[in-house]
Amino acid sequence: MIDNDRIEHLLDRYPSIADLAKRAKRRIPHFAWEYLDSGTGGETALNRNRAALDQVQLLPQFLKGDGQPDTSVELFGKRYDAPVGIAPIGMSGMLWPGSERMLAGVARERGLAYCLSTVGCETPETVGGIAGDNAWYQLYPIADKEAEADLLERAWDSGMRVLVVTVDVPLESIRERQRKSGLGQQGMSLKRLMRVAARPAWAIATARYGAPEFRALAKYVPDAGMAQLINYVRNQKLGVVGWAHLRKLRELWKGRLVVKGIMTAEDARQCVDAGADAVWVSNHGGRQFDAVPAAIDALSVIASEVGGNIPVIFDSGVRSGLDVMRAISRGADFVFAGRAFQYGPCALGQEGAWLAAEILLRDLRNNMTQMGVGSIADLRARV
Repeated sequence: MIDNDRIEHLLDRYPSIADLAKRAKRRIPHFAWEYLDSGTGGETALNRNRAALDQVQLLPQFLKGDGQPDTSVELFGKRYDAPVGIAPIGMSGMLWPGSERMLAGVARERGLAYCLSTVGCETPETVGGIAGDNAWYQLYPIADKEAEADLLERAWDSGMRVLVVTVDVPLESIRERQRKSGLGQQGMSLKRLMRVAARPAWAIATARYGAPEFRALAKYVPDAGMAQLINYVRNQKLGVVGWAHLRKLRELWKGRLVVKGIMTAEDARQCVDAGADAVWVSNHGGRQFDAVPAAIDALSVIASEVGGNIPVIFDSGVRSGLDVMRAISRGADFVFAGRAFQYGPCALGQEGAWLAAEILLRDLRNNMTQMGVGSIADLRARV
């Protein structure tokens, strides 16, 4: 936690998520920035997400008196301080060393959900110990069923009660900007070494913290380096899943199960039939398929189809509290942001993790007041 005077000082310099993003770009190596910020193809889907969110307009009503909006919501029997979660980002420890721990701590302090990626740089045991019951676990289904079942058991034993099964990565996308950055190259080329040297704060922090690795998966590839772990991930066909596999995961998991990456009403209905407790509308932030519609456009259709039966969660393109309101107005019960939170640690380390949450939550409260709604339920009822 940082004190109020420090928060105000930082907000004078970085009042928006876009300001944190600019700082992050100057602070982390080029290959890390390209991994975080890029989409796939011509990045039409990435830009479409943003353009479609900007088209969502909300009509204010005034003469509401002086009141502080209540941003809290209940989901899966737990009360969160806001309908906002920190989305899973693979290899986020490469983006800034220890960022998963930083953001997990912020989630617990601010009453937000935090979702750890299968290919994150921290284990479920570590993140569960930090975030407590605010921690969720995101699973890329894998071919090794024993390892998959063990991951679920480890997540459960770590206190995680929500499992998010990501289904929209049947194959690793090309992500041209990432390839050109040299991210996938093994070893330390001269160009890569120069890019690391140009970002001394990142280099020093990485040296102190340790090189990034898939710590949760290391158990299944003992005594392996990062190159072997990357090969393991590729050989396991992470993300390849069918309906029978999903039903099997439903049998294995004792808690709430969410299916992430849903973009059609038909898939949403089948998720309900397969026993899902919620669907997560997402186009992976425009990182997988460049012809996909904007996620916010798919949200309304899916919420109309299944929203009365199970919660509908949303991500893709969220950069502000106002975007959270836009998604709720289209039928979302809960909203996650990935890049928006990750820019924080990349820009300012631990203070940045806290500041990203403060920016989003302050913007949510401010815009709810501007619109004249006193609670999330009021917002939903008004649109």
